[in-house]
Amino acid sequence: MTEQPTSYERPQGADPTDPRGALLRTPAPDGSGVLPPAAGQGRTEDGPGTTASHATSGKGSKGNQSAKGKDHAGPQAEHSQPAAGAEPDSHRPRPAPESIPPQPGGDVRSERRTGQGVTPGRPTPMRRDGDRLRFVGAATRRIARGLDLDEIVMGLCRATVPTFSDAILVYLRDPLPVGDERPVADRVMLRLRRTDRIPEERDTETGFAALALPPPEPGELTAELSSAIAELCEVRPGGALAEVLRGVRPVFADSPAARAALPELLGEESSLVVPDGQRAVLAPLRGRRRVIGAAVFLRRPERLPFENDDLLVAAQLATHSALGIDKAVLYDREAYIADELQRTMLPEHLPRPTGVRLASRYLPAAETARVGGDWYDAIPLPGSRVALVVGDVMGHSMTSAAIMGQLRTTAQTLAGLDLPPQEVLHHLDEQAQRLGSDRMATCLYAVYDPVSHRITIANAGHPPPVLLHLGGRAEVLRVPPGAPIGVGGVDFEAVELDAPAGATLLLYTDGLVESRLRDVATGIEQLREKLAATAQLTGPDHPPPLEALCDEVLDMLGPGDRDDDIALLAARFDGIAPSDVAYWFLEPEDAAPGRARRLARRALSRWGMEDLTDSVELLVSEVVTNAVRYASRPVTLRLLRTDVLRCEVGDDVPQLPRLRQARATDEGGRGLYLVNRLARRWGATRLSTGKVVWFELNRS
Repeated sequence: MTEQPTSYERPQGADPTDPRGALLRTPAPDGSGVLPPAAGQGRTEDGPGTTASHATSGKGSKGNQSAKGKDHAGPQAEHSQPAAGAEPDSHRPRPAPESIPPQPGGDVRSERRTGQGVTPGRPTPMRRDGDRLRFVGAATRRIARGLDLDEIVMGLCRATVPTFSDAILVYLRDPLPVGDERPVADRVMLRLRRTDRIPEERDTETGFAALALPPPEPGELTAELSSAIAELCEVRPGGALAEVLRGVRPVFADSPAARAALPELLGEESSLVVPDGQRAVLAPLRGRRRVIGAAVFLRRPERLPFENDDLLVAAQLATHSALGIDKAVLYDREAYIADELQRTMLPEHLPRPTGVRLASRYLPAAETARVGGDWYDAIPLPGSRVALVVGDVMGHSMTSAAIMGQLRTTAQTLAGLDLPPQEVLHHLDEQAQRLGSDRMATCLYAVYDPVSHRITIANAGHPPPVLLHLGGRAEVLRVPPGAPIGVGGVDFEAVELDAPAGATLLLYTDGLVESRLRDVATGIEQLREKLAATAQLTGPDHPPPLEALCDEVLDMLGPGDRDDDIALLAARFDGIAPSDVAYWFLEPEDAAPGRARRLARRALSRWGMEDLTDSVELLVSEVVTNAVRYASRPVTLRLLRTDVLRCEVGDDVPQLPRLRQARATDEGGRGLYLVNRLARRWGATRLSTGKVVWFELNRS
């Protein structure tokens, strides 16, 4: 069973005036336009142009004799050859297409049997109930092929015009309801989503007004069509249109209910669009929960009207279209939720920590699976350090994305405690076991210190990072692989490596280096070669730009390499020069604040920043005074000169200070208030050995 054609495409070599789907006829030698009977077939009394197969349907001896003659002809009667001396026929007869609406003129019964007697240029009629069944099957398959809303509505239009009707109008609710959601607005609005009609070359002067206009694009209307058909209508409660939609079943336009409902749907000019008689069908589109729209099928005045069986066809088309639209709306909502979930799980903006520049990329496995378990993160730490994290949760479902979000949140919390990388992975492993026995993930956690130019890395079953040196040499770092997160009972090991200024560290997930076409080792080697080749383009003294480097890395992916999500995090190490760092230890005594002011004044004088001396002395004195009051071990004071001036004061007390408004009678409690008013930024971070209070001032 094949799908029926739904557009006017003439067979090659056919006469343009022949009706679409009618038997192609070759002129007879006598000019009568009737083919001579084929060999083995005799004429009957039904007429000179009727074959023996048609004559067998009559009663009497002549029909029996004709049938007997056909049986006597044997197998060759069905595929007979021309008689000797006859001119060969270059155009073989083609059977009439199925599921074409009937046309006026001539004997309808003969027209249904033979397809002859049809107005030139018009389709032939549906001949049997089987024709309608075949048409419904082909049309529903075409509608089901659509994935989104526009494709489904277009499939409905293309499947019905011109096979079932000359034109169609499709109205949908605005906005469309999603699943079991209750509509926000009390009013039900229908908006014209799409119209379709017979192509212009098939139009005649007897057509009605709306069909003589150019076909609009999906969701767009020409000015002329807008003036004839209402683009937006309101379904009034208790109105005629509401009653028809509530009834769900298609109705003819000449029925009392439809005559009152169509002006409400199409506007006051509906008489220009809807012809008289049973040449229009109004079919409600009902989804799983409620009516979501309506479709109007139209035929021209010169065409035969719709029959009662055509209402069943319209009902099937409306039902399949409405269910498909429901699925498309639900899929769009799920895709929106997936996009929002992925966006919230990944960092919207990367931080800009001191001494390092960052760039990232994320690619889903496919457009149909935009949510996965890959993630990356960059977390500022005390002392101008930064934690670099990349991980991959097993699977590509919403569950994997949810687990990824929990692990990422846990990693951020553990990073705020300033735990060593191996301790962070240990706690992540415990968290994964609490989430479930089969919750497994790989993760790589690294901490970069721009002052010491060192990086500490711990790995949990993740592919090793690649370090691109300033001269263009790419190196795969030797990091202990470790076991994946979620295995349980495994110790993780951290290694400390050099991170020279100008070098670039690339962290990635296995989707970048592993696919069905290559293994992990081959992919890592190709990545290393790609980084080295990219670095050669900018020369030995200039590292490649980070954004361009990420794009070049992703270009190494081939057509078959997108089997998994890809998360990519690149970090360019700028570091902080030793000459831009001042570091001291202060004993927890009353003289510590005065000594801190003197040390800060000398450092600012050495850096040529005397204009900040007064502000820095005041703020350093307040912060050091608070630290000395409660500390039992030496207090640390560090000044960092970068694009801003940063001051850090550390002590061994884990309690974080709180900003509060001091009363007029209080002698203290105004230190943090001054810091908050004078500093550009400030904060306090709890460490495993205490805390650090820091503030920043803009360089003038």
